[in-house]
Amino acid sequence: MIENTQLGQFMDAELSSQPAVWAQAIAQAKAEELLPADGARVAVIGCGTSWFMAQSYAAARETAGRGVTDAFAASEAFLGAARQYDAVIAITRSGTTTEVLEVLRRLQGTVRTIALVGDITSPIMTVADAVVELPYADEQSVVQTRFATTALAYLLTSVGMDLGAAVEDAKSAVAAPVEPELIDAEQFTFLGTGWTVGLAHEAGLKMREAVQGWTESYPAKEYRHGPISIAAPNRVTWMFGGQPEGLDQEVAKTGALYINAAVHPLAELARVHRVTLERARARGMNPDLPRNLSRSVILED
Repeated sequence: MIENTQLGQFMDAELSSQPAVWAQAIAQAKAEELLPADGARVAVIGCGTSWFMAQSYAAARETAGRGVTDAFAASEAFLGAARQYDAVIAITRSGTTTEVLEVLRRLQGTVRTIALVGDITSPIMTVADAVVELPYADEQSVVQTRFATTALAYLLTSVGMDLGAAVEDAKSAVAAPVEPELIDAEQFTFLGTGWTVGLAHEAGLKMREAVQGWTESYPAKEYRHGPISIAAPNRVTWMFGGQPEGLDQEVAKTGALYINAAVHPLAELARVHRVTLERARARGMNPDLPRNLSRSVILED
């Protein structure tokens, strides 16, 4: 029988390495000029975790005044004549995901494409016009942690966000012990605003993938338009970044645990990775090989 501490060994090592690989990506982003220029109209695509990172980048880039930026699931990307873009960015850990490759192949010769990829031996290397190579952030665990956040660190740096505090905060976040109330909680809801909405969606996905847990995620102000009805004792409402006024008080009335730590939101996502791993271990689950999932979705022709 596998000991619980051996479950998720790859995920453990990968989530713990995030502060170091973020620092590497930040330096790389400052040294390269592969991304679209300011003012360019940009679409960002991805699947699963990568789609949520695309959402965060799109919100951050547009908020920073760098140009119109839209995020799409690769399978539902509106990139036809009705929406003209100067560039399309694809985020993909494996570089083999069918939907992403299909989009980039369809766009060849019509619009510039840039891929952020972990596996630099993958097919995407010859499909995209430019590639941001992140092999040091690639992973063995099926459940993504460091590739997604490292790709986002690169992208956020490119729009002028200073992530020094994120790196420092993450050093503690990835190593901190997990409180019993978080191990035992019945349900989690993650919330964000602006660029952190994508982080909230990603946190929810991590908990579903690794723990098969009941998790939801919303823009923070939408939470009061119905979803707060599920808040109750032994459930958690977790806010990334600054909260809407009075939200903590409203959640307190429900008896749910409210979390809104005074740390960088990207580091708080790394903390969720640690919580997710320990919840999986407590239930005898292995997030390196979760049920019904594989490292890359490759569809049959």
